[in-house]
Amino acid sequence: MQMAYLMAAWTGQRQGDLLRLPWDAYDGTHIRLIQSKTQRRVVIPVASTLRSVLDEQAKRRTATTILTTSRGTSWTSHGFSASWRKTLAKAKISGLTFHDLRGTAVTRLAIAGCEVPEIATITGHNLKYVGAILDAHYLSRNTQLAESAIMKLERHDKKTKIPN
Repeated sequence: MQMAYLMAAWTGQRQGDLLRLPWDAYDGTHIRLIQSKTQRRVVIPVASTLRSVLDEQAKRRTATTILTTSRGTSWTSHGFSASWRKTLAKAKISGLTFHDLRGTAVTRLAIAGCEVPEIATITGHNLKYVGAILDAHYLSRNTQLAESAIMKLERHDKKTKIPN
């Protein structure tokens, strides 16, 4: 489950695409896939956090897919969903789905300072939808972004002030 979480949080991809993702989609620096829902080609540079886990997992791979069960076999959609629900219940987390991690990835990228086109390139969303995700669910509640905006405004003001 940890690997599935990391893959979703760092790539913003759908559950089905991650469950089907073969090892040959990862070349050591990038993950390349065609999203099943939209048929969009996505090339995701792999961050060092995810890369180290993938590289370690690659040494012990037992299936053609990156994400595997505890027995080393590829997940079925229903099997993964059931295990994910059990993991959430054990962690006493309610009201969230695996798909919510897609929005979490969008939000993390925005908080890190990524522009909407950058986010859309990684997640495969269209530009309008990235904006809608951020506007409707996440950014209105994020004070870190508000603080960042004021710091940028203050820096800009200091550079452009006309002396009295």
